[in-house]
Parts: sequence; C-alpha cells; structure tokens
Amino acid sequence: MAGTDTLVAEIESLGDKLMQAKASINRRFIGQEKVVDLVLASMLCGGHALLVGLPGLGKTRLVDTLGTVMGLKANRVQFTPDLMPADILGSEVLETAADGSRAFRFLEGPVFCQLLMADEINRASPRTQSALLQAMQEKEVTIAGQHRPLGKPFHVLATQNPIEQEGTYPLPEAQLDRFLVQVDVDYPTRAVERDILIATTGVDEADSTQVFTAGELLAAQAVVRRMPVGDKVVEAILDLVRACRPGEPEGRDLEGSLSWGPGPRAAQALMLTVRARALLQGRLAPSTEDVAALALATLEHRMALSFAARARGETLAGIIARVSGRTLGLEAAA
Repeated sequence: MAGTDTLVAEIESLGDKLMQAKASINRRFIGQEKVVDLVLASMLCGGHALLVGLPGLGKTRLVDTLGTVMGLKANRVQFTPDLMPADILGSEVLETAADGSRAFRFLEGPVFCQLLMADEINRASPRTQSALLQAMQEKEVTIAGQHRPLGKPFHVLATQNPIEQEGTYPLPEAQLDRFLVQVDVDYPTRAVERDILIATTGVDEADSTQVFTAGELLAAQAVVRRMPVGDKVVEAILDLVRACRPGEPEGRDLEGSLSWGPGPRAAQALMLTVRARALLQGRLAPSTEDVAALALATLEHRMALSFAARARGETLAGIIARVSGRTLGLEAAA
C-alpha cells in the first residue's frame, strides 16, 4: 500500500511540473495543444517524434523550445541532399603531434547530445537518413569499430515536409518505425493565428524558461513505466494493432487496402503513450479512450496503403478510424 501511495504522489507531483512545462512552451509556441501533448508524451516515454507539416507552421520553433524547457543539451542538423552520414555521426581525423607522431582522433558529430533536432529530415538521401537508425534504437553509434554511447536521455525530434513537395525523399520504413509517434502539424485556427501575429511581430517576444533537468526527465520516464495499465486497455491495444494487419485473421478485410500493417513496436508505442497521455491529463491510469486518441499518431507511419486503395481515394487516417470504431467502439482522433 505504501508503494502505491508513493507512486500516486510521484504522478501528482510530475503532473504539476508538466503543467509548468506546457505553460512555458506556450509562451513561444502558441496554440496547437494537441501537438505539444503528443511531443511531450513521446519524450516522457523516452521515444522520438516525427513532426509532419508544411513549412512555416512552427515545427522547428517547437523543437527548439522543448530543448530549453526540458533542460537538454540540444543540437540541430539541417538535412540537405548533400548531407553525409559523417556530418551527423562524426569522423576520425589524423593528427600529427609535436614529436612527429601521428594518431587518429575522433571528432564527435551533432548526434552526441540529448536532443537532436533533425530539421527537414526527408530532404536528405536515404543513405544519410539511415545514419540515425542505430542511434535511435540503441542510443549509441558504432564508428571505426568502437561503440560510442550518446547522451542520456537521447531524443530525436525530426521535422518533415509533406512527401509530395519537390526535393524530398521518403523515409525508410525501418526508420519510420523507430519514431514513437508521428505528429501531424496543421494550420492554426484563426484565433490562434491572430495571437501568433500579435506575439511575434512586436519589439519584444516572450521567451521560454527551463522547467526540467535531464535527470528529472529520466526520473519522469521511470514514473511513466511504473504507471498501471488495466487488462481491458492491454486487450484494446492488441485488438487494434492486430486488426490493422492484413495478414492476421482480425485484419483480413484490409487485405485489399493495405500493403502492410503495424508490427509489435506499434503495440509497445501505444502501451507507453497511453500512460503518458493519462499523466498529461492528470489521471492515474490510462483508458481505452486514450488508445483511440493515440491510434493515428502511433499507427499511421507504420502502415502503407496498397496501390488499389490509393486509386480508390482511401486514406490511412480513414482506415485507422474505421478499425478503431469496430474494435474499440470509439473513433480514432483525426
């Protein structure tokens, strides 16, 4: 009983601190509360987030603000078609000492940080994009045969322009699967856009302040993993993920619509993010409503429409909403 009381106290204390963090973020990134909650949820789960949206919607500004608020050492990489893997990971250089001896010295790349902003990640070639695969999964990189650990915690927050824009490359499926969530950033409402105009075009502009430290974020991630998840929620996650796989009996009706469906990593993502969403909303445990609300963010980038489905005008968002309605009795968040 004492252990339960301690966990409740930790959750309530963390909830208060998260409210402060959101208030600090909102001073620089106005509106878009759903976007902020999804990115914060991914960080509370120790994961990475992919922010997808047109240029000029504040994606880079949000990531920069999060680095300040969460107290993390942040680096930024602008992805371009000529960017090479060594520009991200680092490389060895041959140095000559005063006595004439020579030795290799490793120069760390920007990936050696706690928060990596991968700006316009889909403007780099697939070869360069894949340089992040090991870093995102194992929190280390192997260079010249040596394993080099990254910062703790380590998060990649990547921004991506819509794939239809000129000069972009689709991200490899293996890398997409390593993003805990995909966050779709839409145009702001008229009222929010008015607030943005007033707040950002004057002489002085509001700034965010640090709320967390790296150690406190690591402690928060441990609290999230200790939050209880009821059997009903666990079964709802399994029902939803398996019903989105065209090769499974539960998803047989999707065989003509999907080329492939989400793997076990999608279920893991849901299991973690439903806890984080409950925490952000001041609740002690997640519900099936959290599963439905996070279905699109955790599943969309782990699925692919078939050619026939694209020709019929189907969308992944529509399929996920339909499957959620059938398996959970709830509509997935659009």
